[in-house]
Amino acid sequence: MDLQELLDEACPIVNKVGWAFYFVPETVARGEALGLDQFTFYGIGRGGVLGDVEPAVVASAFGYFSPAVVAFMWEAGRAKVAPRDAAREFIAAAHDFGRSRLSGVSGLAEFNAAATKVIDHARQHVAGLSLFAAVAAEPTPPTSDAAALAMHQLMVLREFRGSAHLVAVVATELPPHTAHYIRRPDMYAMFGWSTDAPPAVGDAELAALRAADELTDRLVGPAYDALDATEAATLVRCLRDIDAAVESATIPGAGT
Repeated sequence: MDLQELLDEACPIVNKVGWAFYFVPETVARGEALGLDQFTFYGIGRGGVLGDVEPAVVASAFGYFSPAVVAFMWEAGRAKVAPRDAAREFIAAAHDFGRSRLSGVSGLAEFNAAATKVIDHARQHVAGLSLFAAVAAEPTPPTSDAAALAMHQLMVLREFRGSAHLVAVVATELPPHTAHYIRRPDMYAMFGWSTDAPPAVGDAELAALRAADELTDRLVGPAYDALDATEAATLVRCLRDIDAAVESATIPGAGT
């Protein structure tokens, strides 16, 4: 497959599976043990890799959320747990999710080698990708813990493309909240925006989002292009199997 085919196959699955652990019951319970509800744990857990920063810094990295919502989650969270500690608990939840859902997937060692190669290349070019750079700097599980490592790298790969896409959206002069509304209108209010005055969406906005998607591919492409043909095929095959494993697992409250 050529590079565009690789991106078209791999990136949607990474985007889908890389956040699959966020709100499962086990993750929610881990947050509750810290005194945090599920959304507060998400906010300070995902953003805590940035350190004990001001809410505006987290809002900048998250991009698509209302700054007021980010500030609420962040301040509520760090009143109870240090951000870096919350981040490591959140990442540990990802590892546990991997162990429980992905242990039966074959070829995880090869997948992890390919995913790590992409991430290592991406880490050489992190300008503007603050959330990716921060989470990519966190310790990874050992290679012997293949299922946990696979979920860790999926989480990191998702932040890689997500950070690149935010840069691309800004570069096309499309307000991030408008991009969010176009792509996920059902989640617009959840991200803190008022549905009473949704953004105007016309041909210009749709064209800008298409341009941002194409620019995102150009930004992440070199890292994926570091894979040889065998590694690329392995990455895609395992991603399909990982997606199927997550889909087939019963996740109460989050669908199957």
